[in-house]
Parts: sequence; C-alpha cells; structure tokens
Amino acid sequence: MGNVAFPVSAAGMLAGVRRVSVLMPGVIIFAVAFGAAASAKGLSLLETLLMSALVYGGISQLIALELWRPEWSWGGIVALAALTATVNARMVLQGASLQPWFAHYPKSLNAFHLFFFTDANWVIGTRYHAEGGRDLGVLIGAGLALWLVWILFTIPGHALGALMADPRRLGIDLVLPIFFAAMIVPLWRGKRAAVPWVVAGIVALVTSKLIDGYAFIIVGALSGALVGAFADDAA
Repeated sequence: MGNVAFPVSAAGMLAGVRRVSVLMPGVIIFAVAFGAAASAKGLSLLETLLMSALVYGGISQLIALELWRPEWSWGGIVALAALTATVNARMVLQGASLQPWFAHYPKSLNAFHLFFFTDANWVIGTRYHAEGGRDLGVLIGAGLALWLVWILFTIPGHALGALMADPRRLGIDLVLPIFFAAMIVPLWRGKRAAVPWVVAGIVALVTSKLIDGYAFIIVGALSGALVGAFADDAA
C-alpha cells in the first residue's frame, strides 16, 4: 500500500509494535490506574471502556475524573471539554511537526491514524523519520497496539475499584513523562537544538506557578515552538 517512497506496510506496523513495546508495562499500569479511579468515581465498566476507547487520552482522562460530578450542568460540561481540549492541544503541535511526512498520504488515512496518535507515537515517529524511515505503518502499528492495550487493561483496573483510586499516590502519573524524556535523549542534536526544549520547560514551570490549571502545557509548548522557528530562520 502507498508508493515506494512513502509506503504503508504490514512490516512497518509490526516494527511500530516492536518500537512501542518498551512502553507497554507503563501503559498497562496507567490503564489499570485509570480504571480504578473511574470505578471509584462511580462510572460503570461500559462508561469507563467507552471513555478509554473514544477519548483515548490518558492524562486528560484522569484530569476529567478529578472534576467528575454525579450530576452535570451544561456549564460544567463546557468547562470540562475546554480543560481537556487545552491539555490535549499539544497534539496539534506534535502532529504539525510531522506534517511534511504525513502530507504524502491521503487525508482519509491521516484522519484514521491520527486518532491513535499519542505522545509516544510522536516521539517514535520523530526518531524514525529522522533516521530516514518513511513507512507510515510504523505509526499505525504503534498507535493501534497502544489503543488496544489501554482499553484491555482498563477492565482489571475497574475491577480493582478503590484499591488504587488515586494513581498519583503511587507515582503512576510519572510513568509516561519519564518514558517520554528517555525517548527524547536519542534526538539530541547539540546545544543549539536543545534551546527550544529548555525554553519550553522553563516557561511551562513558571506558568504553572503563576496560573492555576493546565495552561502551562500550551504556553510552554508554544514558547518552545516559537524559539525553534526563529532559530531555524536564523540558521
């Protein structure tokens, strides 16, 4: 499938599964934690599975549970939607960074695989593309594998219920950030290329201290992106 230069192959999908397999233990723990937290909030197993399958946003799902209420008003729903959209807006920047690769594929295929696009997919895709890889199957395979594991292990988590109602007490919310940081290391391209990352981190940290909520995610990401853009122009 696809042309020679930009293929989508079964071999690529299997390669994507292999590349993302290192993350699976952390995702399993994270999924179990989410299932337990959802159960503690009173969500049924069906409701929990639907959230995992349709929202598919680990951090934003946990944030949504923090604000979960037995009864909802339209104002509360809009506020929750705005908050989760803010948290997940980083995916727009991540997807845009790989747009030169994605542009060679049909929009329908991009719409499909971007539903399964995650932080891990972005790091894997960035490394793979930087190494000269062009098989979109790598991203598709990694994304599908993560999605299936996330849904599957939500079930035992829901069964555990209140035994792990607050995953942060066990440091589970740090699993993905630690993995993300470790995966970025091979992307090191020298001190100059690290400047946008440093700026993004400092701005995000300062913003988190000054502004309540999750605005630091967007502010930090945009700051790093702007610095990177100006650096590229100056190069």
